[in-house]
Amino acid sequence: MVSVHDAFSILKNSLPEYKEVQYTLLQARNHVLSQAINSPVNMPPFRQSAMDGFALCLHDTLEYDIIGEVKAGDTHQMTLLPGQAIKIFTGAAVPDSAQAVIQIEKTSVKEGIVYLQEQPKSGVNVRPIGEQISEGDLALEKGTLLNAAAIGFLAGLGFTSVMVYKKPTIGIVITGNELVKPGSTLKYGKVYESNAIMLRSALNDAYFDAITLYEVNDDFENTKNKLHDALSANDVVLVSGGISVGDYDFVARALKELEVETLFYKVNQKPGKPLFTGKLQDKIIFALPGNPAACLTCFYVYVLPTLLILSGKATHYNPSKRISLAHNYSVCNTRSQFLKASIVNDEATVLSHQNSSMLNTFSLANGLLYLSEGEYELEKGAKVDIYHI
Repeated sequence: MVSVHDAFSILKNSLPEYKEVQYTLLQARNHVLSQAINSPVNMPPFRQSAMDGFALCLHDTLEYDIIGEVKAGDTHQMTLLPGQAIKIFTGAAVPDSAQAVIQIEKTSVKEGIVYLQEQPKSGVNVRPIGEQISEGDLALEKGTLLNAAAIGFLAGLGFTSVMVYKKPTIGIVITGNELVKPGSTLKYGKVYESNAIMLRSALNDAYFDAITLYEVNDDFENTKNKLHDALSANDVVLVSGGISVGDYDFVARALKELEVETLFYKVNQKPGKPLFTGKLQDKIIFALPGNPAACLTCFYVYVLPTLLILSGKATHYNPSKRISLAHNYSVCNTRSQFLKASIVNDEATVLSHQNSSMLNTFSLANGLLYLSEGEYELEKGAKVDIYHI
């Protein structure tokens, strides 16, 4: 059995290399850039109007002759002489011979002449070439998470695809003859299977969508074959249940025959002690406890950080932050604890129903409070480590 921090260290040192892939901009949404990107163009690539109004070749009076019009997207160049103006629209190219744009609200037009309320200063309402970014400048750094704004920015620079870190594909293997699908009649001795949809929902919440589900009967050959299929097709495999020492828990034996290397088995923590983590070449496998709360705790503490690291979104397994405890709390445990907690205004309140099989208060929690093993008292205001969920 290993400590929580030893488990983190073993995992970090066992992870495979990042995988890079070229995706279209839409495919790259919520991925992380694996290479820095420099701008291939100036943006804007021409002097651009920031307003609807009139582009002016400035002179000494407030009257200008209108000689034409330029809309956004027009490609013709017009030449203005002093005292001349063209009607112009936001985003349109400002002629090189125009020094300023006056917004339409500050003008009036009569018989081909525009009358100004005031004389604008040179450069007003004209976006210069390269105002946003110049050709060759750094556009986005390596490690940038591509949100909607970043995708739009890259499209505006002419990109159609980028190099990103590939998110892992994930297999979920569900074991247990005692399980029945929700919606079925619940017979004596059976329970509804909830871990598959729970894990899938947690993965989707974190923007991991390449997920395949494998259902296994508690039979050794079936277990072994399904695990082989999952490991062959996925980067990370999550097994729910079947890893304990019961006569009908076949996962450990099947993993051994499949030559999965054991990284660690059992962690000195509560809940989630019977956690197994292994490796087969560049594949990582987590055999999670079958109890729902223990399963979800191990997911947030070990699985999700692993997926984020492999995707380039994180670099470590450390807790999210340290915040204050909202009340006194007595600790008396030989194992480290991950307690379901409600975090409000940077204060953590420990919730009830901490049993490893109970999800009711987990649905109300927005953090896991980590407490090291021992016998000690924590006073209100004490700083504690929190894993956000």
